[in-house]
Amino acid sequence: MKRNIICIVDDDKVYQFTTTKTIEKLNLVDKILSFFDGFQLYTYIQQHITEAEMLPDIILLDINMPFMDAWQFLDEFENICKQLPKEIILYIISSSISERDILKARTYNHVKDYLIKPIQMNKYAEILTTNINGKTF
Repeated sequence: MKRNIICIVDDDKVYQFTTTKTIEKLNLVDKILSFFDGFQLYTYIQQHITEAEMLPDIILLDINMPFMDAWQFLDEFENICKQLPKEIILYIISSSISERDILKARTYNHVKDYLIKPIQMNKYAEILTTNINGKTF
């Protein structure tokens, strides 16, 4: 199943670049959007809130970012998700191995999984071909 749009949300340019190149090699996505913080992504979603074809199918979300971190984004996303014309799968992808962060991620209904960097190509392939039903962590 080919995904239309995937978002990479991370303030690390090197991570964005390498993740983009890895995902492009898989040829499972039509478009990759990159954002440096949750606020940029939230603004994009707000601008396209009624346009399913413009919204991401999957969001790969880092925790620690300037302006709006993952937790702040997720709090805002919970407020608008019912207005969205399609389901969006969210993954926390972080270098944090903190049990507190993992447990906190579980409290958000739209977070499918918490993954610790670095992520291998086969894991990205699994993410891009997964269904949306249920959490995996």
